[in-house]
Amino acid sequence: MIELMNVSKSYSLKGIRKTILNDFSFHFPKGKNIAILGSNGVGKSTLMRLLAGAEQPDSGRIKRNGKISWPLGFSGGFNGSMTGLENIFFVSRIYGQNTKEIVRYVEAFSELGKSLNLPIKTYSSGMKARLAFGLSMAIDFDCYLIDEITAVGDAKFKAKSKEVFSEKLKDSQIIMISHSNEQIRTYCDCGILIKKEGIVFFDDIEALISAQNRIKNKGS
Repeated sequence: MIELMNVSKSYSLKGIRKTILNDFSFHFPKGKNIAILGSNGVGKSTLMRLLAGAEQPDSGRIKRNGKISWPLGFSGGFNGSMTGLENIFFVSRIYGQNTKEIVRYVEAFSELGKSLNLPIKTYSSGMKARLAFGLSMAIDFDCYLIDEITAVGDAKFKAKSKEVFSEKLKDSQIIMISHSNEQIRTYCDCGILIKKEGIVFFDDIEALISAQNRIKNKGS
């Protein structure tokens, strides 16, 4: 699915160099749904953007097999000056999709109505989330990247979103960042824990959650 080979990534913040990954190699296991856990600021979202190709490593290689989604829950990739429909067209073409079919799906799923003709910069965070989630569900990915996705809308819309997402996962894998143990237990089989000392893989999801809880309790 996705393999990181000797990947390094760092940032310079106010003159201070912060290392996220240092010569890190890892092969995400095929057929497993994988959680990414760790304290705030350790680099979970940075790793997710690297997996998606939204950012490039300083060194090393990232090998991807299959169609990988952008990080669900991350709507920063939308062009704020373009309308919702224009953004749908743009993303559809990038992924080689039938634009008319994708538009029909997102229109029905997002329930944004005439707001799709307005610039994204006029949208509330909830509207952006509806559009991003609907667009991601309109395209069949081999692996869905999920960065702190939260349910939006009324109870009916939340139930619809959960049903569609569960249906997608029958044929796809996920890599998920979440602060919700309930979500991790529901969707993930195993995972990695990012710590200051390094990154550890856990084949058992309960062992992963316990290790994460110990870090939280130590810091409180």
